[in-house]
Amino acid sequence: MKMSFIKKIEENGIEVLSLVVAVTIWQIIADKVIHNKFLLPSFYDVISSFFTIVKSGLLFTDILTSLLHFSIGIIAALVIGIPLGIAMGWFKKTNRAIDPIIEILRPIPPLAWIPFAIVWFGLTHQAAGFVIFIGMIFPIIINTYTGFKNVPKVYVEAAKVLGCTRNIDLIRFIAIPSAMPSIVSGIRVAMGVGWMCLVAAEMFGVSDRGLGYQIWHNYYLHRMDVVLVYMLLLGFVGLLIDRFFRHYVDAKLLRWTSGTVV
Repeated sequence: MKMSFIKKIEENGIEVLSLVVAVTIWQIIADKVIHNKFLLPSFYDVISSFFTIVKSGLLFTDILTSLLHFSIGIIAALVIGIPLGIAMGWFKKTNRAIDPIIEILRPIPPLAWIPFAIVWFGLTHQAAGFVIFIGMIFPIIINTYTGFKNVPKVYVEAAKVLGCTRNIDLIRFIAIPSAMPSIVSGIRVAMGVGWMCLVAAEMFGVSDRGLGYQIWHNYYLHRMDVVLVYMLLLGFVGLLIDRFFRHYVDAKLLRWTSGTVV
């Protein structure tokens, strides 16, 4: 027990040391060089503001609000994006019909949709979720399409020889397992884009709550220590979402790929 604990400390020592060094440099620069809390709050100021926000109870409300917006966007993107990508990757005519529309809409920045989000949904959770949906759906569609397009023909031919001839069966038992790594990769990329869109949507007035909203609100109040608190929280929450997703996917959906790469 003691040896495993020591070994764990040794393995994580570099990461911990790098964080300590970074925080120390940050504190020294803020206190000894900048001397201006508006330009660069110190680490101590940020920690103090963090505990003040926690005591007020606003922090948990903002995190839950942002997670609600994110959930609306990701659910809509998965429900629409994955079936659309499957149809485009499996049926050539569907791809030829939909691909021009996708390629026209894809380069439009998600923030450009904010005016329509407000007009269509008002200042609601659905408006923020819509902006996130726009940012997430295209990586999901493209990676799903790529995964299905690259399904080895030998898998399909072998399945047909064994009696699996219907498209629905080929998609379910052959194409989806083969394309799953590409689909998962697209979802991970989409989650990163969606998290950035969430912040932008909340900052530009789609919501009156959330982590992104608080950054913009406290900037107007010149409370840059609070701004940094919410910026760091965005990073930590995004990291936790990504780690949870990776752990679940690796343990469940991609369990069959373990050990394929040394």
